[in-house]
Amino acid sequence: MSLRNCLRKTHLQKTHRAVVNNFFQCRFYAASAKPAAPAQKPTVQPKSSCPADTVLPGLNYLKNQPPVLALPDEEYPPWLWTVLLPKELEDDGPGGRKERMERRKENKQRIRERNFMSTQ
Repeated sequence: MSLRNCLRKTHLQKTHRAVVNNFFQCRFYAASAKPAAPAQKPTVQPKSSCPADTVLPGLNYLKNQPPVLALPDEEYPPWLWTVLLPKELEDDGPGGRKERMERRKENKQRIRERNFMSTQ
């Protein structure tokens, strides 16, 4: 048996062992848990970074148009103030969207770490 085949076989055994170990680390749920009632947060609308009627340079890209002016905070739609907030997914049980997103994030991080270590 060549050294290459020996290393490949050893790598496959380690990979198989990791898969088996990850299987036993998975959670198994006996019954579905009822989600707790979400706590009501006070909605505080942040103030914009510029006052009303401020000229916003760089937004007017069409020729011969009046300058773009900032509006008062009350005239903007309420969803605009939540665009930069992080998404909060509700926990919808095992195999749900939140768990899938967390698993994907962990897998991507694990791949990054493995790729970084392979370059060292």
